[in-house]
Parts: sequence; C-alpha cells; structure tokens
Amino acid sequence: MAEQSLKDKTAKGLLWGGISNGVQQLLNLAFGIFLARILTPADYGMVGMLAIFTAIAGTLQDSGFTSALANKKEVTHRDYNAVFWFSFLTGITLYIILFFSAPLIAAYYRQPDLVPLARFTFLGFVISSSATAHSAYLFRNLMVKQKAIAQIPALVISGTTGILMAYNGMSYWGIATQSLVYIAIINLCFWYFSPWRPTFHLDFRPLKEMFGFSSKVLLTNIFIQTNNNIFSAIIGRLFLPKDVGFYTQANKWNTMGASLISGTINSVAQPVLAQITDNSNRQQAVFRKMLRFTSYLAFPAMFGLALIAPEFIHLAIKDKWMPCVPILQTLCIWGAFLPITTLCSNLVISQGKSNIYMWNTIAIGVLQVLAVLLIHRLGIYYMILMYTCINIGWLFIWYYFVHREIGLRFLDAIKDIAPFAGTSLIAMGVSFMVTRYITSEWLLMIGKILIAASVYLAILWVSRSRIQQEMLQYLFKKK
Repeated sequence: MAEQSLKDKTAKGLLWGGISNGVQQLLNLAFGIFLARILTPADYGMVGMLAIFTAIAGTLQDSGFTSALANKKEVTHRDYNAVFWFSFLTGITLYIILFFSAPLIAAYYRQPDLVPLARFTFLGFVISSSATAHSAYLFRNLMVKQKAIAQIPALVISGTTGILMAYNGMSYWGIATQSLVYIAIINLCFWYFSPWRPTFHLDFRPLKEMFGFSSKVLLTNIFIQTNNNIFSAIIGRLFLPKDVGFYTQANKWNTMGASLISGTINSVAQPVLAQITDNSNRQQAVFRKMLRFTSYLAFPAMFGLALIAPEFIHLAIKDKWMPCVPILQTLCIWGAFLPITTLCSNLVISQGKSNIYMWNTIAIGVLQVLAVLLIHRLGIYYMILMYTCINIGWLFIWYYFVHREIGLRFLDAIKDIAPFAGTSLIAMGVSFMVTRYITSEWLLMIGKILIAASVYLAILWVSRSRIQQEMLQYLFKKK
C-alpha cells in the first residue's frame, strides 16, 4: 500500500471513528439521562450483575478471530466462512449452557429474579454470533464509515425502546431489551454493508492456521472482560443491588468518555500498524503520532469529566445518584490513560505477539482481583482507587514491550504524553479557581467546560502543538 494511501485511509478512519464515537456518546448521553431519571440504582444493579457473563460469552464467540483475520496477509472466503460458522455455533452453545446455568447465577447473587432476566439477556449471544465474520470484514478493510453508519440507527431505535419500556414500569427489562434491540439492528447493518456472504460448506480447517494467534487473544480478552467487570460481580455478592447500581452508573459515564477516544483509535490502529510491520522506523513514527493524538484528546476529555462530575450527575440524573460521583471522578483518572493502554496493546497485537498481549493482561488481571479481594472490607471507593492505581502503574509494563518491539525511547514517549497531561491539569485548575464562586449549577458546569477548553486550546496554540495544527489543517482541507 502506498504511503499516501495508507495515510489517507488512516486519517479517514480516525475521522469517521471520531464522528461515530462522538455521535454514539451523545446518543448514549441522552438515553442514559432519561433512563437514569426513570430507573433506580437497584434496577441498574440487576443488569450490572450479569455484565461479566455477557462480556465473557461475547469474547468466546469471537475467540480472537477478528484480530487474527486483520493480521493475515491474505484472507479468503474459506477463512471468513470458517469464522462465521464457528462463531454462530459457539453462540448457540453458549446460550444453552447459560440458560441452564441461570439458577446458579441467581443463587450466587441471592437474587431469584435474575433467572428470567439472565435467560432473556443471554439471547444476545445467538444474535451477535451471526455477524462476527461480517464485522471482521469491515474491520480488516478499514470500513470505519460503514460501521459508523450502522451504529446510529441501532442506538436510536434501541434507546427509544428502552426508554418507552422503562417509562411504562418495566424497570430493568427495559435495559435488557434495549441491549438486544441494539445487537439485532447493528448486526443487520453489518450484513448489509459487508459484501461477503457465508456458504453452507462447513470447513473449519482455516481456523487451525489462525488458532495459535487467536487463542492467545481470546484468553487475553477473557481476562480483560473479567477485569472490567469484576467489581460488578464482587459488589453484587458482598453488597446490595443499589451499590452495584452506583458503580454501574459511574462506570457507564467513565466508559462513554474513554471509549470516545479508545474506540476511535481501535477502529484503525491494529490494521494500520499490521500493514507496516516490515518497517520499524515507519511503524514507530506512526505509533508516536497516534500516541500524541490519543493524549491530545484523552486527558482533557477525562479530566474535564471528573471536573464537572458533581454538577453533571446532579443536573442530569438527580440526587439519588450523587453517591456515584466520587467513584466516577476516580475512574476518570484511569479513563484518561486507558486509550494509551489500548494503543499499546494494538501495537503488540499488530506485531503478531499475541502471547505478550495475553500474559501481560493475565498478570494485571490476577493482580487486580487479588488486590480488590484483599481490601473490599474498606468499601467500594477504596476498591476503585486500588484498581485505578494498579492500571496506571501497569502502563510502565506496557511501555517496556512497546520499546522492545519498535525501539521507542522512554523520553520520547514522555514527550508525546506529558505536554497534554500537564496542559490538561493546568486548564482544569484554572477553570476550577475561576468558577468556584458561581452559585448556579448550570452556569458552573458550562463555565467549567468553556474555560477549561479555552485554556487548553490556547496553551497548545501558543506552544505551536504540531498535532493540533495537523488536525486543524486536515479538518479544514476536508471542509
């Protein structure tokens, strides 16, 4: 692929990934506010208790083959067809297993009402398994625009469905139905946008070639999902459903903010980096530019969310959710670094080193579970604080492997990250000091956002930030 072609595809992918994730988060914001006003923390807690099972099952049905297909130099119909039938049959098998396991899940949480809710929610595995190969096709071919278009109607229709059901007194069933409707619509769209179609010739031999790579990605993703959802499982066992609800609500807003950036990077990072593995200097240059782009967006977005968290939660979803504010603010600190971790892991995967990705993720997953279990008696907030500290500290481990793969010097990595982190902290500090005497919550929140954004952009403009200049040049050129 020519230099300009790859650069243009990367820029377009980032642009459409940014548009897609931005629109998604705005829609999620609107629907999330409506639902949170109608439902109770206990309603969210009921669905949150099932999150770890749905996440792990979804990982099993993909089994790392999406990443494996993206890394292959040449992909044939047989490869996609094998992934399609494997995923579809795995989805059906998982649903049967979890259908009969629902009473055990309910017994673990001491919540009998989870039995029908679990059996209904787990239908999503069967639905989503029918489009794994189609999604992999779009991902490998950097069809970010098509995936972006697919997500909009799915979010609008599913969000409207959830709100209508919640408004009519169907509580947590509205959240569960919203998820199923979203999965169904987005999978239909993936079928529509992907030109590839399955055939009834079942040949699983192509999976053997990919399994060495994909199995490590699979095991890694299982630990990632366990790590991401361990709090819901532990809190659900040791505390009340409302406590799970407070954590789920805080984590939802944090995830929305962090995924706006990490989702944009994820849409292009692995397939782009995989195409230039034979040129380490070029790969380092591309990686550093992505690192600067990620830092430029992540730190102001997540530190800003932490800054306005008290006003946002109170104004958007009222007093009943205020206990989730300190949890959200702590999670936002980790959320600022999460996209950088995502980028590092994408680099490792693009190098074909799924074993490094696997063992690195397993190690931090085990460490976090042990740490959380040891300090859970201190309460939820200290569990979250420990989780945040471990994840930020683990970035040094990720850096070590990035350095080993592409020779990125530590000082260069700091130069790419520190200016944006430091400028963000300055902008938030100035905003907090200037607005501290404002009494109106609406004016306070708006003032914090405008002042922080103005200070951040102004400092980078005066310092002639290259990444900001390049972004503006590209946007004006596209316009």
